[in-house]
Amino acid sequence: MRIGIIGAGAMAAALGRGWAAAGHEVRIGARSADAARALAAEINGHAATVGAAIAFADAVLFAVPVTALTELLGTHGDNLAGKIVIDCTNAFLPDESAPDGVPAFVLSEDAVAERIATTAPKAHVVKAFNLLAAEVWAGTDRVFDGVRLAVPICGDDAASVRTVARLAEDLALQPFTAGGLHRARYLEATSVFTVSLWFGGLDARAMLPPLSAAFAVADA
Repeated sequence: MRIGIIGAGAMAAALGRGWAAAGHEVRIGARSADAARALAAEINGHAATVGAAIAFADAVLFAVPVTALTELLGTHGDNLAGKIVIDCTNAFLPDESAPDGVPAFVLSEDAVAERIATTAPKAHVVKAFNLLAAEVWAGTDRVFDGVRLAVPICGDDAASVRTVARLAEDLALQPFTAGGLHRARYLEATSVFTVSLWFGGLDARAMLPPLSAAFAVADA
Protein backbone atom coordinates (compact mmCIF):
# COMPACT_ATOMS: atom_id res chain seq x y z
CA MET A 1 0.00 0.00 0.00
CA ARG A 2 1.12 3.58 -0.63
CA ILE A 3 1.15 5.53 2.63
CA GLY A 4 1.72 9.25 2.92
CA ILE A 5 2.79 10.39 6.36
CA ILE A 6 2.32 14.04 7.17
CA GLY A 7 4.75 14.99 9.89
CA ALA A 8 8.30 14.04 10.79
CA GLY A 9 8.15 13.59 14.56
CA ALA A 10 8.19 10.59 16.86
CA MET A 11 4.76 9.24 15.84
CA ALA A 12 5.56 9.55 12.14
CA ALA A 13 8.85 7.73 12.73
CA ALA A 14 7.36 4.92 14.83
CA LEU A 15 4.46 4.07 12.52
CA GLY A 16 6.31 4.83 9.30
CA ARG A 17 9.25 2.61 10.20
CA GLY A 18 6.94 -0.30 10.98
CA TRP A 19 4.95 0.06 7.78
CA ALA A 20 8.05 0.41 5.63
CA ALA A 21 9.47 -2.74 7.24
CA ALA A 22 6.19 -4.51 6.43
CA GLY A 23 6.68 -3.73 2.73
CA HIS A 24 4.51 -0.63 2.29
CA GLU A 25 5.65 2.32 0.21
CA VAL A 26 6.02 5.26 2.59
CA ARG A 27 6.49 8.90 1.70
CA ILE A 28 7.12 11.55 4.33
CA GLY A 29 5.77 15.05 3.85
CA ALA A 30 6.53 17.81 6.32
CA ARG A 31 6.77 21.58 6.47
CA SER A 32 10.52 21.14 6.95
CA ALA A 33 12.03 19.51 3.87
CA ASP A 34 15.18 18.70 5.85
CA ALA A 35 13.16 16.90 8.53
CA ALA A 36 11.26 14.94 5.88
CA ARG A 37 14.48 13.87 4.18
CA ALA A 38 16.10 12.86 7.46
CA LEU A 39 13.16 10.72 8.56
CA ALA A 40 12.74 9.17 5.12
CA ALA A 41 16.39 8.11 5.13
CA GLU A 42 16.04 6.73 8.66
CA ILE A 43 13.01 4.55 7.96
CA ASN A 44 13.79 3.53 4.37
CA GLY A 45 11.05 5.74 2.93
CA HIS A 46 11.01 8.68 0.54
CA ALA A 47 10.76 12.40 1.20
CA ALA A 48 8.20 14.60 -0.52
CA THR A 49 6.34 17.84 -0.10
CA VAL A 50 3.11 17.57 1.88
CA GLY A 51 1.07 17.89 -1.29
CA ALA A 52 3.11 15.26 -3.11
CA ALA A 53 2.86 12.83 -0.19
CA ILE A 54 -0.93 13.20 -0.19
CA ALA A 55 -1.20 12.84 -3.97
CA PHE A 56 0.94 9.67 -3.87
CA ALA A 57 -0.94 7.95 -1.08
CA ASP A 58 -3.83 5.55 -0.77
CA ALA A 59 -3.81 6.21 2.99
CA VAL A 60 -2.60 9.39 4.68
CA LEU A 61 -1.48 9.53 8.31
CA PHE A 62 -1.85 12.85 10.09
CA ALA A 63 1.03 12.83 12.58
CA VAL A 64 1.14 16.56 13.30
CA PRO A 65 0.19 18.71 16.29
CA VAL A 66 -3.50 19.53 16.44
CA THR A 67 -2.55 23.19 16.11
CA ALA A 68 -1.26 22.46 12.59
CA LEU A 69 -4.49 20.88 11.34
CA THR A 70 -6.32 24.06 10.38
CA GLU A 71 -3.57 25.16 8.00
CA LEU A 72 -3.04 21.61 6.71
CA LEU A 73 -6.71 21.08 5.93
CA GLY A 74 -7.14 24.57 4.52
CA THR A 75 -4.34 24.00 2.05
CA HIS A 76 -4.78 20.32 1.21
CA GLY A 77 -8.30 19.34 2.26
CA ASP A 78 -9.68 19.07 -1.27
CA ASN A 79 -6.82 16.75 -2.26
CA LEU A 80 -7.83 14.24 0.41
CA ALA A 81 -10.99 13.28 -1.48
CA GLY A 82 -11.33 9.51 -1.78
CA LYS A 83 -8.32 8.84 0.45
CA ILE A 84 -8.15 7.14 3.83
CA VAL A 85 -7.06 9.68 6.42
CA ILE A 86 -5.72 8.11 9.62
CA ASP A 87 -5.98 10.57 12.49
CA CYS A 88 -3.71 9.76 15.44
CA THR A 89 -3.75 13.25 16.91
CA ASN A 90 -4.77 14.32 20.41
CA ALA A 91 -5.84 17.78 21.55
CA PHE A 92 -4.21 18.05 24.96
CA LEU A 93 -3.78 21.03 27.27
CA PRO A 94 -2.40 21.09 30.83
CA ASP A 95 -5.10 20.81 33.48
CA GLU A 96 -4.61 24.07 35.34
CA SER A 97 -6.90 22.89 38.16
CA ALA A 98 -4.60 19.97 39.02
CA PRO A 99 -2.68 20.26 42.31
CA ASP A 100 0.82 21.69 42.09
CA GLY A 101 3.32 19.10 40.93
CA VAL A 102 0.66 16.72 39.57
CA PRO A 103 0.83 16.41 35.76
CA ALA A 104 -2.63 16.16 34.24
CA PHE A 105 -4.33 17.11 31.00
CA VAL A 106 -7.68 18.14 29.56
CA LEU A 107 -8.96 18.22 25.98
CA SER A 108 -8.55 21.48 24.10
CA GLU A 109 -11.36 20.41 21.76
CA ASP A 110 -13.95 17.66 21.99
CA ALA A 111 -13.78 15.94 18.60
CA VAL A 112 -10.72 16.39 16.41
CA ALA A 113 -11.50 13.51 14.04
CA GLU A 114 -14.99 14.84 13.41
CA ARG A 115 -13.54 18.27 12.62
CA ILE A 116 -11.21 16.71 10.07
CA ALA A 117 -14.14 14.84 8.48
CA THR A 118 -16.24 18.01 8.35
CA THR A 119 -13.42 20.02 6.79
CA ALA A 120 -12.52 17.29 4.27
CA PRO A 121 -15.94 15.66 3.73
CA LYS A 122 -14.86 13.49 0.80
CA ALA A 123 -12.05 11.84 2.75
CA HIS A 124 -12.55 8.59 4.68
CA VAL A 125 -11.40 9.61 8.15
CA VAL A 126 -10.40 6.86 10.59
CA LYS A 127 -9.32 7.47 14.18
CA ALA A 128 -6.56 5.11 15.33
CA PHE A 129 -3.18 4.94 17.09
CA ASN A 130 -3.98 7.88 19.39
CA LEU A 131 -4.13 6.13 22.76
CA LEU A 132 -0.45 5.40 23.29
CA ALA A 133 2.82 7.26 23.01
CA ALA A 134 4.98 6.87 19.92
CA GLU A 135 7.58 5.05 22.01
CA VAL A 136 5.11 2.19 22.51
CA TRP A 137 4.51 1.78 18.78
CA ALA A 138 8.26 2.02 18.19
CA GLY A 139 9.01 -0.72 20.71
CA THR A 140 9.04 -4.45 20.10
CA ASP A 141 6.78 -5.49 22.99
CA ARG A 142 3.30 -6.36 21.79
CA VAL A 143 2.01 -8.79 24.43
CA PHE A 144 1.41 -7.65 28.01
CA ASP A 145 0.06 -9.96 30.72
CA GLY A 146 -0.68 -12.52 28.01
CA VAL A 147 -2.83 -10.14 25.93
CA ARG A 148 -1.80 -8.64 22.60
CA LEU A 149 -1.79 -4.85 22.56
CA ALA A 150 -4.90 -3.52 20.81
CA VAL A 151 -5.64 -0.51 18.62
CA PRO A 152 -9.22 0.80 18.81
CA ILE A 153 -10.38 2.04 15.41
CA CYS A 154 -13.34 4.34 14.68
CA GLY A 155 -14.61 5.23 11.22
CA ASP A 156 -17.71 5.39 9.07
CA ASP A 157 -16.39 3.74 5.90
CA ALA A 158 -16.19 -0.02 6.48
CA ALA A 159 -13.56 -0.64 3.79
CA SER A 160 -11.31 2.07 5.22
CA VAL A 161 -11.67 0.67 8.73
CA ARG A 162 -10.68 -2.78 7.43
CA THR A 163 -7.64 -1.28 5.73
CA VAL A 164 -6.49 0.47 8.90
CA ALA A 165 -7.09 -2.77 10.81
CA ARG A 166 -4.72 -4.55 8.42
CA LEU A 167 -2.16 -1.79 8.93
CA ALA A 168 -2.41 -2.38 12.68
CA GLU A 169 -1.90 -6.10 12.13
CA ASP A 170 1.19 -5.30 10.05
CA LEU A 171 2.62 -3.80 13.24
CA ALA A 172 1.79 -7.00 15.17
CA LEU A 173 -1.06 -5.21 16.95
CA GLN A 174 -4.63 -6.36 17.55
CA PRO A 175 -7.25 -4.12 15.87
CA PHE A 176 -10.47 -3.39 17.75
CA THR A 177 -13.29 -2.07 15.59
CA ALA A 178 -14.85 0.48 17.94
CA GLY A 179 -17.73 2.00 15.99
CA GLY A 180 -18.40 4.97 13.75
CA LEU A 181 -16.45 8.19 13.65
CA HIS A 182 -18.89 9.80 16.08
CA ARG A 183 -17.32 7.53 18.73
CA ALA A 184 -13.80 8.83 18.05
CA ARG A 185 -14.38 11.62 20.56
CA TYR A 186 -14.52 8.94 23.26
CA LEU A 187 -11.16 7.61 22.11
CA GLU A 188 -9.78 11.13 22.35
CA ALA A 189 -11.23 11.57 25.84
CA THR A 190 -9.92 8.15 26.90
CA SER A 191 -6.47 9.17 25.77
CA VAL A 192 -6.37 12.39 27.77
CA PHE A 193 -7.69 10.57 30.85
CA THR A 194 -5.33 7.61 30.73
CA VAL A 195 -2.29 9.70 29.84
CA SER A 196 -3.00 11.84 32.89
CA LEU A 197 -3.08 8.68 35.02
CA TRP A 198 0.19 7.40 33.55
CA PHE A 199 1.92 10.74 34.05
CA GLY A 200 0.70 10.63 37.64
CA GLY A 201 2.41 7.28 38.15
CA LEU A 202 -0.81 5.21 38.08
CA ASP A 203 -1.29 2.05 36.02
CA ALA A 204 -4.31 2.78 33.82
CA ARG A 205 -4.56 -0.89 32.82
CA ALA A 206 -5.41 -1.83 36.39
CA MET A 207 -8.80 -0.10 36.28
CA LEU A 208 -10.35 -2.56 33.79
CA PRO A 209 -10.90 -6.29 34.35
CA PRO A 210 -10.30 -8.84 31.58
CA LEU A 211 -13.23 -9.64 29.33
CA SER A 212 -13.88 -12.91 31.17
CA ALA A 213 -14.61 -10.95 34.35
CA ALA A 214 -16.49 -8.05 32.80
CA PHE A 215 -20.27 -8.16 33.01
CA ALA A 216 -23.29 -5.92 33.36
CA VAL A 217 -26.60 -6.83 34.95
CA ALA A 218 -29.55 -4.55 34.44
CA ASP A 219 -30.94 -3.07 37.64
CA ALA A 220 -34.31 -4.44 38.64
